[in-house]
Amino acid sequence: MKKLKIYLDTSIVSHLDHKDAPEKMQDTLWLWEDIKKGKYEVYFSGVVFDEINKCKIEKLNTLMSFINEIEYKLIVINEEIYSVAERIVDFGVLCKKSFDDCLHIASAIVSNCDVIVSWNFTHIVNHNIIKGVKLVTTSEGYRDILIYTPTFLTGGEENEHT
Repeated sequence: MKKLKIYLDTSIVSHLDHKDAPEKMQDTLWLWEDIKKGKYEVYFSGVVFDEINKCKIEKLNTLMSFINEIEYKLIVINEEIYSVAERIVDFGVLCKKSFDDCLHIASAIVSNCDVIVSWNFTHIVNHNIIKGVKLVTTSEGYRDILIYTPTFLTGGEENEHT
């Protein structure tokens, strides 16, 4: 069976070490274990690394040690991704001040990922954003993309990890 191609945004990486949100952290760690077992084909964009590089050095080192545990493909932001991100703004899905989130979404779309995995309920895992992303993919000729939290992807408390 073909592996799902999943795009992980920065919220996923940061929740690998997010002790003040233990349930989200646990679900993210379960997803990470599945990733380490090779269950998914993982994609990050350069935006993820730009964002985590803003962390304090201790947190940055912790997050980078997690990232170094897995195989992933790095998406370099190019003109096509930037253009799709602009269309997300043009369609009113997100505003210009959330352009990094537009770049996350556009990176996943252009890279033909199956799923965007995020904990960002404001700008990504949100009914209105999901509807808007579908409008952009349809009108711009890209295939639809699913948007889930790790809990939804792994089955949460009812999964094989418990």
